[in-house]
Formats: sequence, structure tokens, C-alpha cells
Amino acid sequence: MNEFFAYGEKVPGYEVRVLNEREARAAAAILFVGAFLGLVNGVMLGTAVFSKYFVTFFAIDFTIRIIQPRYAPSLLLGRFFVRNQTPEYVGAAQKRFAWALGMILAWPMFYYLVIDFQPNPLKVLVCLICMALLFFEAAFSICLGCKIFGWIKRKDPKYCPGGVCEMNIKEPVQKFTPAQAAITILTAFIMFYGIYAYFTKLPDRTAFTKKMKVLMMSDEELQRHEDAKADAEFDNEDF
Repeated sequence: MNEFFAYGEKVPGYEVRVLNEREARAAAAILFVGAFLGLVNGVMLGTAVFSKYFVTFFAIDFTIRIIQPRYAPSLLLGRFFVRNQTPEYVGAAQKRFAWALGMILAWPMFYYLVIDFQPNPLKVLVCLICMALLFFEAAFSICLGCKIFGWIKRKDPKYCPGGVCEMNIKEPVQKFTPAQAAITILTAFIMFYGIYAYFTKLPDRTAFTKKMKVLMMSDEELQRHEDAKADAEFDNEDF
């Protein structure tokens, strides 16, 4: 019974209980795909049905993660896909803290998207933040919640993803030359400007930007938008 409630796995050679980071990254990728499909369905098809099911799953999954990750559905799916890869162990304590932050975001979203459906810009922003956190973990093995855990503890936790807590000296392949740094900065600037231009320079040319513009409206702006749309339809009927 004590082992059932013990958080993380006891692995020889590690001072604290650990979790498999490869499994966590795979689970983050699976959840990111689900969140992305929910966003696409909402924007392109105008339906939140998929998002409601996904948010319900997300909230339950993260609750199980902070109680006992051995039985979290997404982690078990992740384990299936990486079962033939060598485990990469990370400290369980910081992962639990990071997942607790995810759960704190998940349950209010469950209420406002499933129980009392009231989409607004703030809720869209929270969804985008969750997607960003999932993407950073899946793509780059960057656990922002783990970093917050370290700031709160005021010391680096043991066994961070990618060994960042233990790494003191970068290898030459990890460093940037001036030319590489300039290319990286320029690339990032072009990408961010491209995203900005897509949402601001082409407001009337894509269905996606039109939908996003409506989603980002306040209740008052949305009401004015609906009134203007109704007036335009009425004028067309008269004509």
C-alpha cells in the first residue's frame, strides 16, 4: 500500500524517485495534438464539441498525474510509443509540481467550456498557453513548471529534463557563433512578424482570421458585431 501511494519510481543509482521523461514528452505531444484539433474544430467548423471532450479528458488526466502517474491515460499512451527507447529519468517532485499547475488551469477551463460554456478572449488565451506548454515539453523537453519549481525551492532540483540542472559547461556543438546567432535572431523576428501580419494585415481575406477576430471580441463588441451583421442581412433582404 505504501508503494502504491509513493510518487515516482525508485531506480538504482538515483537519489530521489524519478519518472521517465521520454514518456512524459510523448504524452505532451499526444495532448498537444488533441488541443490543436479542438482549436481547429472551433475556428474552422464553429463547434466546441471536440474541445469539450478534450478538456474533460485533460482535466481528469492531470488530476490522476498528480495523484499517481502510473495510471494516467496519456502517460500510458506515451509509454506505449516509447516502450523500446532507453528511459530518460527526471526527478518526480518537479514534474508533479508542473502537472499540478496544469491541473489548476484545466479545471476552470472544464467549468467554462463544458459546464457553463462561455468562450471569451481570456479563455482562448489560457488554451493557447496550455498548448504552448505542451509544445515546449514535447518538442524541446523544456518543462517551464519544473523551472518555476526550482525558483520556488531556490535551488536546482535533481535530475532535470535534458540534464540542465547538472550541466555546467556547454559543449562546442551547443554554442552559437556570431553568424549563427544573427541568423537565429533574424529567423525568430521574421516568424513573429509573419504571425503578427497574418492576424492584422489580412483581416478580411481568410476565414481563420475572421473567426479569430470574433473569438477575441468582448461581450459588448460581439453584440455590436451581431447587430451589424443582422442589420446588413436585413438591408440585403430589403434590396
